[in-house]
Formats: sequence, structure tokens, C-alpha cells
Amino acid sequence: MGKWERGKVGTWEKPNGSGKGEPERFAQRFEDLRVWQTARELAKGLYRATETQRLRQDWALRHQMRKAAISIGSNIAEGYERGTRRQFIEFCFIAKGSAGELRSQIITAHDIGLLDEAAYKWLLDKAEECSRQLAAFIRHLQRTERTIPGLKHHYAGEATPNA
Repeated sequence: MGKWERGKVGTWEKPNGSGKGEPERFAQRFEDLRVWQTARELAKGLYRATETQRLRQDWALRHQMRKAAISIGSNIAEGYERGTRRQFIEFCFIAKGSAGELRSQIITAHDIGLLDEAAYKWLLDKAEECSRQLAAFIRHLQRTERTIPGLKHHYAGEATPNA
């Protein structure tokens, strides 16, 4: 998943495809981003594990893991909605930090016997996938920052889409 296809990660396109002097516009919502979808799957799986595994008995760790899982998708969404590429990058780094925090907690929960092998493997694989996607997405955002500054810069003086 290190390759980000054009049109799949928040690219810009000409309205109606004409390309004749019209401004470019953002073509997606955060819900369309694969990295956000992966974070969503991870959060759902983590919630399922905290209800069905021995982890449900450890309120403090369960609560902290849920907060970290929710934080990943929430920061991707908030960064996207902020409207600038620089802010989006910063929030994606925060999301990546939360993914690392959650990976550490998953390992700890397994080490102390609160997650069985199947749940541990699935959660750890999904958290690692999310981290890899975030790293690739951040690189994409950094590479395109000069050419695609963000909605706030593009729509200065206009109403932003999806507002």
C-alpha cells in the first residue's frame, strides 16, 4: 500500500474535466481516504476485542486503547477539515503517533494475557497497516504541498465544499 494512486488520496481535479482556466478543486471527503477507512476498521476491531477478550476486565488499559484507536481516524478527519496542507500533515503525524501508541498497548495486552493470539495478530497487523499508510500518505502530502496547498488557500473568499 506504499503506492498512492492519483485520485485515491485527495487529489485535485478540474471541474467537469475541462481544464480551461477554471480553478482546481478538492475531489474527495476524508471518508474517501483509504487511510481513514483503515483507521475506522482498526477502531471497530479494537472495540470488538475490548468487549470479547479478557481485556474487558482491565478498565484502564481498555479505555486508553480505545482513546488511541479513536484518535487515529479523528486526527485524519480534523486535519483534512482544517483546510491547509500543512495542518493536514501535522494532524496525520499526530494520528501516526496514536497508531504507534496503540501498537504498544496491543503488544502489552497480549504479553499480559489479555488478548488471545488471533485478536493480537489481527489488531497488530491492522495497526501496522495504518502506520504504513499514514507514512506513505504524509510523504504524498509533503511532495504535493507546493502544488496543492489546501482548501483554505484555494477557496479564499469562497464557500468551501462540504461545509
